[in-house]
Amino acid sequence: MEARLQAQEDEITLLKSSLAEALRRIHIHDQQAPLLWQELIAGVVRRNTEKLVKETPPEKTKPKLGRKAVSSASLLTPLMCIKTTQCFPGNMLLFSLLCLSGQSIKMFIRGRPITMYVPSNIQNYDDLRMEPPAERLELEWVYGYRGRDCRANLFLLPSREAVYFTACVVVLYHINNRTQRHYRKHTDCVRCLAVHPDQVRIASGQTAGVDKDGKPLLPFVHIWDSSTLVTLQQIGLGSFERGVNSLAFSRADSGVFLVVIDDSNEHMLSVWDWARATKQAEIKSTNEAVFAVEFNPSDSCNIITCGKSHVYFWTLSGGVLTKKQGIFGKYKKPKFIQCFLFSGTGDVLTGDSEGNILTWGKSAADVKTLGKGAKETYQIMRQTRAHEGSVFTLCVLHSGALLSGGGKDRRVVLWSVDLAPEKECEIPEKFGAVRTIAHVDGEELLVGTTRNAILRGTFSGGFVAIVQGHVDEMWGLATHPSQNTFLTCGHDKQVFLWNAEEHMVDWCTTLEEAALCADFCPNGSVVSVGLYTGRWLVLDLQTREIVFDCTDGNEQLSVMRYSPDGSFLAVGSHDNFIYIYNVSDGGRRYTRFGKCTGHSSFITHLDWSKDGKYIMSNSGDYEILYWDVAGGCKLLRNRFDSRDRKWASYTCVLGFHVMGVWLEGSDGTDINALCRSRCERMVAVADDFCKVHLFQYPCPKPKAPSHRYEGHGSHVTNVGFTHNDSHLLSMGGKDTSILQWRVRREKAAETPDRVAPASSSSNCIPETGT
Repeated sequence: MEARLQAQEDEITLLKSSLAEALRRIHIHDQQAPLLWQELIAGVVRRNTEKLVKETPPEKTKPKLGRKAVSSASLLTPLMCIKTTQCFPGNMLLFSLLCLSGQSIKMFIRGRPITMYVPSNIQNYDDLRMEPPAERLELEWVYGYRGRDCRANLFLLPSREAVYFTACVVVLYHINNRTQRHYRKHTDCVRCLAVHPDQVRIASGQTAGVDKDGKPLLPFVHIWDSSTLVTLQQIGLGSFERGVNSLAFSRADSGVFLVVIDDSNEHMLSVWDWARATKQAEIKSTNEAVFAVEFNPSDSCNIITCGKSHVYFWTLSGGVLTKKQGIFGKYKKPKFIQCFLFSGTGDVLTGDSEGNILTWGKSAADVKTLGKGAKETYQIMRQTRAHEGSVFTLCVLHSGALLSGGGKDRRVVLWSVDLAPEKECEIPEKFGAVRTIAHVDGEELLVGTTRNAILRGTFSGGFVAIVQGHVDEMWGLATHPSQNTFLTCGHDKQVFLWNAEEHMVDWCTTLEEAALCADFCPNGSVVSVGLYTGRWLVLDLQTREIVFDCTDGNEQLSVMRYSPDGSFLAVGSHDNFIYIYNVSDGGRRYTRFGKCTGHSSFITHLDWSKDGKYIMSNSGDYEILYWDVAGGCKLLRNRFDSRDRKWASYTCVLGFHVMGVWLEGSDGTDINALCRSRCERMVAVADDFCKVHLFQYPCPKPKAPSHRYEGHGSHVTNVGFTHNDSHLLSMGGKDTSILQWRVRREKAAETPDRVAPASSSSNCIPETGT
C-alpha cells in the first residue's frame, strides 16, 4: 500500500511539473488551470485506486516470479500520463508534452516498477545515443593462488616463472623480476595443471560452469605454449563431466599422451593423444575421490592413481585399461592416499593421511593365499613415519633426495635417497598447511599453502610470502582517496591492505568476525570496516590499531560511506536503517547524529551528494530513496526534486544515470556492485555471471553497449577505481581472487548525442595508446 501511494505521489508531482510547462507554452488562462489540474489529479487517484483493488491479489495467492522473468520489452517503459478530456485549443500538444517533457522512466524488476526521473539537462530522452566508453581494461595483475582445495598446482619453469592458477586465470609469475603474464582462455575456474616434459607446453583443465541463461558450459583441457601463450590444442569438450579433476603428461615417449580424470561420480579416466585430440582409452576409475594421476616415467603404458582409501596401478594395452589395487597387507589402511611420486630408483612413494610415506613395489603372485591363477600384486615394501597429520605433497630433487610437506605440523622435510631425514623447517601458522612444493635451485624452494599463499625461502633462512590472498568469499573493497592502495575484507575475517603499484601486501590483520564492507576516510589516515554482526571498527592505517569500535543493530552491515568532506559517516545495515555519525578528530571520534528510517528492506548501496547534505540509497527490494541528512535525516518524499542533484560517488546500482547497465532479462540480483570513475566518464559493473563490464557514464538507456571482461570464476562481488582512475580493482566471491585492470584510453571523437556528465573532475588518467 505504501509503495502504491508513493508511486501515486510521484506521478502527481510529475504531472504537476509537466502541466506547468505545458500551460506556459500554450498560454492557457490562469482560471482554466485549476480545473484542468483537479481533473488530472482525480484521474490519477481514481486509476490507482482501481488498480489497488483489482490488481493486487491476496498475499497467500500472490504468484512468485521466476528468475530472469522480465524481458527487455518490459524492463524499461515511459511513464504514460492521463489524457485529459477537457476540450481547449492545444489539447493534443499538452498530451505530447506530458509524455516527453519533464518525463520519468519506469524500470521493472521482478514485476516491481521503479520510477526514475530524467534530469532537466536532457531535452529529448529518445534521441540519446549510447556508445561504449573510449576506455578499455587490460589485465595487469592477479592477486591470489588457489591452494585451499587444489593440489599439485605450482611449478617452476626454466624461464624462472612460477606457474599456478586462481579463478579462470593461469598465472606465470617471474620470481626474480616480479612480473606476471596470464593465460586467459578458460571459461570457468581452472582446477589442475600439468607441465610437458619439454618444460614449455602446459595442460590446464577447468570445471564446468553455466552462462547467464543457466545453460551449462562444458569443461575441457587446453594445451598451450607458455612462451607465447598460444593455445595449441583443446581436448575433451563434451567428454568430461562436471570438470577436470587431475591430469598428467606421459614422459617415456616425450609427452605424446595426456591422462585425464574428470569430476563425474565414476571419475572417468581417459588417455588422449593430445596433439591429434583423439581418445585412446577410457574407463571408470572409482566412485571415491581421486587426488592424483601420473604416468610411469619409464613406461607410458603404466598409470597410477590415488585418493580416498585406494591406490590403483593401471595398465594400458590395446586401447584397454586394466587396474590392480595396491595391497596394504599388514599395514594400516589410511583413509586417504594424498599424493605419490616415482623415486629415482623406480619405486612408488605415497604420502597418506596417517602421516606416513609408503614405499610400494611389485611382488610375485601369492598362489598359496590367492589361489591358482593369481597374478603379481603391488605391495608395501616399507613404511616411514614422516609427519604429524597428513602428508600433502612429495617432491623429488635432481639428486634423488625427497621433499615432503605436512598438513597439521606444517613442516617441510628433506629426506635422503634412502629416506633418512636431513633437514626440516616449519611454515608460519598464518599461511596454513603445506599444499605443494616446487624446487627452485640449491636449497631454495617455493611452497604453496592451504591458505592461498606461495612462499619462497630456504631451510636455513626461512620463508616469506610472495603471493597472498583471501581464503573465503570477499565482499568489502575500498580504494584509498589519494594513494594507489586498496583494502579488501571478507568472510575469512582477514583485512588486507594492498599496494597497487608494487603488487604486494602492505599489511594484513585478522578480526574476530567476518568483514563485509569498508571505506576510507577522505583524509586517508583511517578506514572503517563493517562486520557481520552489526559491529563496525575504525582502523589506523599506520598502526593497524582499532581507534573506534561501535555496534548498530544486530544484523550484518552492507555499506560504509564517508561524506565528501569526511564530516559524516553513513552505515548501511541489513536492519533496513542507515545510521549517520558525526566524524571528528581526523576520523578517530564518532558521535551518533541520526538514523534514516524508511526503507522496507535491507540497505544495499548508498552515495553522498557532493555538498555532503544528501544521501541516495538502494535496498534489497529495489527501492531508490533520498535523504536530507543535514535537515535531520529526513526522507525526501518528492523524489522528483532530486533528479538534478550532483553525487560525489555513484555506487547505487539503481538510478537514472546507470539504468542502461541492466541487461535483458535481469532480476534484481544480477548486478552486485558498480562504481563510477572519478572523472565521471565511465562506470564499472560487477555482475553475477563472473564478468566485469565497462560502460560510458552516464548510461541511462536500455541495452547500453559495454566492454566485457572475463577472468573471474565466481560472481564478481565488488569493483572500484583507484584514486586517479588509472586502475580498476575487481573481486571474485567464491574464487577469492582480486584482479587489477589497467585503464587504457582510446582516442575517440566526442559525439553530440552523448549525455553530458553532471560534473567533471580533474582526477583523470592521462591519454595513453592502446
